[in-house]
Amino acid sequence: MITNRSGLKGVVIVRLYDNERNLKHYEEIYNLITTAGDEYYAKRSAAGVLPAAPSDVTKVTGMKLGVGTTTPSKSGAGSALVNYKTGSNLAFLASFPQLQDLTGDTGWNVLYYAQWLPGVATDTALTEAVIVNDSAANATSTAANTISRVAFSAINKTAADTLEISWAHTFLGA
Repeated sequence: MITNRSGLKGVVIVRLYDNERNLKHYEEIYNLITTAGDEYYAKRSAAGVLPAAPSDVTKVTGMKLGVGTTTPSKSGAGSALVNYKTGSNLAFLASFPQLQDLTGDTGWNVLYYAQWLPGVATDTALTEAVIVNDSAANATSTAANTISRVAFSAINKTAADTLEISWAHTFLGA
């Protein structure tokens, strides 16, 4: 029997810093790439093929935060933000996404990054984040707009804190 090692996986690093850049919270979480995310990457790949390229998808643009506690899932209730934190919609930083060769024929990472500066998305219990294609909208995103979702320990982000989320989607070839 042949074991297929190909696929997609994701890892998220959540960091919270105080106003003096002291690390207050660190968490590394393996996340779900949603069914919509699987479709997103498949369609983006196929759209790059000529001559008969299928239509491309709307590109992802940033992240949003929430305060929901539903367990992440590939589709359905846990595949989108459960409880959107108003004003937490951010575009990726200007130099992201980035590509990272994992060398040694082990795969590639697509790296995403967003940073919520002091005064933005202040809350006593931030617990979820998503990568979406509608980050300009100050509203929750549907599952169709969400390619990846993660849930993490409740974070108390004060008005003086900075929250940074680094997200890597790893492509593993067979």
